[in-house]
Amino acid sequence: MSFPFIPYQRNEISLNQVADKSVEFYEFMAERRSVRDFSNRNVPREVIERLILTAATAPSGAHKQPWTFCVVRNKDLKTAIKQAAEEEERLSYDGRMSAEWLADLAPLGTDWHKPFIEIAPWVIVVFRKAYELKNDGSRGQTYYSHESVGIAVGFLLAAIHNAGLVALTHTPSPMNFMRTILNRPENERPFVLIPVGYPSANATVPDIHRKPLDQVAYFYD
Repeated sequence: MSFPFIPYQRNEISLNQVADKSVEFYEFMAERRSVRDFSNRNVPREVIERLILTAATAPSGAHKQPWTFCVVRNKDLKTAIKQAAEEEERLSYDGRMSAEWLADLAPLGTDWHKPFIEIAPWVIVVFRKAYELKNDGSRGQTYYSHESVGIAVGFLLAAIHNAGLVALTHTPSPMNFMRTILNRPENERPFVLIPVGYPSANATVPDIHRKPLDQVAYFYD
């Protein structure tokens, strides 16, 4: 079975507009930061739904769309996730992480305490489908699922920033407790946990700087 093909339709814009848009979007995204200080101020569910729909526009291998976005507002579930995440993080900070890893984290001021999981109004847990579960119980393949879900998470972070909200990518390791707490099927693997909301009134972020273009790109004209 093949997909029907339809004309690709999009209004063409001038070269000047292309240049202006590229600058405008870069400057906008350059303001995006990972935030750990959240307000408990409510964010309407319909906003979160549209953010996820935006993330789900990402390309994926063979259009398998191998992602599941579990959106948690329930306080008891957030508490359970926080407690399990903190236990894994505590073990990591107290022995699993190498000395180099801990030294690299030290300037950022992070530790195993993760209060933002309970404070942020929403927590989005992104799962990667390692394979499909068909209606008859058999398995189907997914392709480039790590890459596909990674791109979708990038879209999600951009959408969150565009909506005037803040987020943090949190990956306690190992994260298998997410499947248990959220009762997810065997084919789903936890990929990243993202609290979403408004920053607290006294939120701060490290004064970091991103690498310049000549350190992240090579052009072969």
